[in-house]
Amino acid sequence: MIDWLYQAQLWLATGFGVLCVILALAKRKPSAISIGALALVQFGLVVQLIASIVLVIAGQQAKQDTVEFFAYLIVAMMIPVAAVFWSLIERTRWSTFVLAVAALTVAVMLVRMSQIWTGIY
Repeated sequence: MIDWLYQAQLWLATGFGVLCVILALAKRKPSAISIGALALVQFGLVVQLIASIVLVIAGQQAKQDTVEFFAYLIVAMMIPVAAVFWSLIERTRWSTFVLAVAALTVAVMLVRMSQIWTGIY
């Protein structure tokens, strides 16, 4: 796990999560802004997956468990996709809250993935 990439993703996911909370509190339905924010979070996760695969092929491993790291990463990649599908099916302001929760959940999972990779708690 590349540290600067992790930091960028963490700030991105947290910032977009807060943005979606603000949009939901303003009673905004899911829009290109909120769905686009989750798309960027998903893009960051795809980049992290590719970077992590390259690191593992190059011989690096997680300090704790590489399989657990990839399990977290794959599950984290499912969350934004599911949230966006939900928001497209149910177009209410509550779907914007779902997008916010998804982005913030990804942020928490990124912290845990960093802990698994570095071994630092």
